[in-house]
Amino acid sequence: MAEGMLSGFHVLVVEDEFMLAEDLSQELADAGAIVVGPAQSLERAIELLAVHGVLDAAVLDVNLQGKQVFPVAETLLERHVPFVFTTGYDASVLPARFKSMAWCAKPIDMRRLLEVLQSAIVAARAVQPGR
Repeated sequence: MAEGMLSGFHVLVVEDEFMLAEDLSQELADAGAIVVGPAQSLERAIELLAVHGVLDAAVLDVNLQGKQVFPVAETLLERHVPFVFTTGYDASVLPARFKSMAWCAKPIDMRRLLEVLQSAIVAARAVQPGR
């Protein structure tokens, strides 16, 4: 589908629905990404952030088993790592701080998600060359 689109980029996947996490991870790998995770809980996502120094982007499910993913999003913002939210709700669930962030509605249009991720990575690298 999008072979090579994310070639060599480390992408964190945070998604609590097993099948969606697997599908998402496979689509990202098919696009050339090096998948970190998937993390199926907020705690696991935080652990992965602590041990993986290099992240180029992330895909974050907003609701993880009843917990919000926003602490992970805050850490990614601090590290200048672009991310895309995924949610079964509309954008109104996002706090004001994250209203301008990219998001994809579930069910996820994988092609659109890959394009949004690629654009976010390119934009982040333009602002911070050498990443």
